[in-house]
Order: sequence, then structure tokens, then C-alpha cells
Amino acid sequence: MKSNKVALIALLLWILTIVVFAWFFIRGNTTVGTDGRTAVVLQVGERDLILSEMRGLLSATQGILEGLNQGDMQRVIKASSAAGMIVAADASPALMAKLPIELKTLGMSVHHDMDAIAKAAENKAPTPEILKILSNTLTKCVACHSTWQLKVAN
Repeated sequence: MKSNKVALIALLLWILTIVVFAWFFIRGNTTVGTDGRTAVVLQVGERDLILSEMRGLLSATQGILEGLNQGDMQRVIKASSAAGMIVAADASPALMAKLPIELKTLGMSVHHDMDAIAKAAENKAPTPEILKILSNTLTKCVACHSTWQLKVAN
């Protein structure tokens, strides 16, 4: 009878651990931001890493537009591939746990879009088609920046 109680307590603790982990995986480490957006609370290095990745996406966007403007599909491929899922593959699990699920989803979809742009350019898609993908991607960037801010933990 005593071993049944211990087993039940262990099971309840296990379930509680899973629930808490799921809560943080979905919600992330967030608080109310100073300007109405949701603030994701990060360490300085984590914030710097995300901002660096965003600058990389912005640089890739500029490279895609320049490549399209010059009719240079190799430049489009190079720029978009550099910001694709290969960048997201090195994401720290500890950092990912701090990001809300919506932010993770948006970020990953932007990296997927960059890979889609590279594939479209490789397949010689017309410029308007690639611009449409890029425009849809930038809509995600605007939505993200309108919803979230990155805050350094105290």
C-alpha cells in the first residue's frame, strides 16, 4: 500500500513537471512591455544573438532585392539561402524555451520563406513571384515587431 502512495506521488510530480514545462514552452519568458507589446525577457547575449539574426534577415532581404533589381538570380539564391533554416538550426534550446510559441512559429516561418525564395530563384521563377514571397515574409516581420519587444533581464 505504501509503495502505491509513493508511485502515485511520483506520477503526480512527473505530470506537474510536464505541465510546467509545456506552460513555459508555450508562453516563454514574457512580461508586459513598456509600449503595449509583449516583452520577451532575455539575457544580454541572447538578446544580442536575436538582434544579430534579425540584422542578417534584413541584410538578406536587401541582397534579394538588389539581386532581383539586377536580374542576378545567383545573388538572390546566395542572399536568401544565407538566412534560411540553416541559421535556425543552431538555435540554443535554452533560448528557444524563453521564446513564446507564436514568436518561435513566426521566426521559423521566416527562415522557411527564405529557403522558398532560394528555391524559387533556382527554379527561375519570375521576379514578381519572388517579390510576392518576399512581401509575405516582410508582413511576418512587421507583425512580429508590432507584437514583441526584447527586454534584458534585470
